[in-house]
Amino acid sequence: MFLCVSLNPGVDKRLRLQQLRVGQVNRATEVQPAPGGKAAHVAMVLRTLGADPVWFGFSGGASGNELVDGLRALSIQVQAIPIAAGTRTNLEIIDGGGQVTEILEPGGQIAPEELRRLQSTFVKLLTDSREPVTVIISGSLPPGVPVDFYGTLVGTAHAAGGRVFLDTSGEPFKSALLAKPDFIKPNREEAESWSGSKIDSSNSARAVLASMLQSGAAAGAISLGASGLVWLSTGENAIIAKVPELSARSTVGSGDATLAGFAFAARQGMNPCDTVRLAAACGSANCLADAAGRANAADIARLQQRIVVERVQ
Repeated sequence: MFLCVSLNPGVDKRLRLQQLRVGQVNRATEVQPAPGGKAAHVAMVLRTLGADPVWFGFSGGASGNELVDGLRALSIQVQAIPIAAGTRTNLEIIDGGGQVTEILEPGGQIAPEELRRLQSTFVKLLTDSREPVTVIISGSLPPGVPVDFYGTLVGTAHAAGGRVFLDTSGEPFKSALLAKPDFIKPNREEAESWSGSKIDSSNSARAVLASMLQSGAAAGAISLGASGLVWLSTGENAIIAKVPELSARSTVGSGDATLAGFAFAARQGMNPCDTVRLAAACGSANCLADAAGRANAADIARLQQRIVVERVQ
């Protein structure tokens, strides 16, 4: 069972226009709404890989209904916790040159009782499962949720015998790291913010990963965009994945697709090199998709053959 946890989901609207003119009227040539939030993208890619994930998170108002309906239309199981605040709507604006501008709403206030309901439901999902659960926690925290809440969820999942994959940033990441997640996947900017040092090569990425593992994580990867990614696990040599050049439609959701690949490979018991190859292929395939999280299975399979992985001392 894969449980994709989303405390601050949204409905993503992808707008295409010829040119974004700041301070002027802009008319979109195409509007494409879709279930949003990092966990939704993870669930979509897991579904493409053949898994049957459960999306679990808050949902409120008409936009929350749109989110849930959109996930179910993609054959993704949903365990939604109703809230009074409406689910946020995020904008992804793509101009004619392919440049992407994102506008992210902060998310509605979560009441204490709503948070308690989510926590009790989380425990029930873990304990009712007939097998250990792979928990994938991703995204930001909405107002009203304590900064250490992800760390609480990590501890709860571990107590139930589950494995935790984590993708967040800032103070929630720092706090959750102390709870010893099984896998972390920051991007370059998030890793630089955590470490206070610049990442300009695979060597510097590996050094930051090593520090993160010393701080609590069992394994992790840092995505470097078009430069690929670096993977490191306790007691293993690092692996660098180099990705082919692609004509990307949008990179939004590629980190989430990569995380889905890592979680799926771990569940399948793949060796480290095949794990990294699959994860990198998922992230690359997402760049070619019509929308975030919609990586095509054929593209993933084809790109796996083109990903070059290298172990380094």
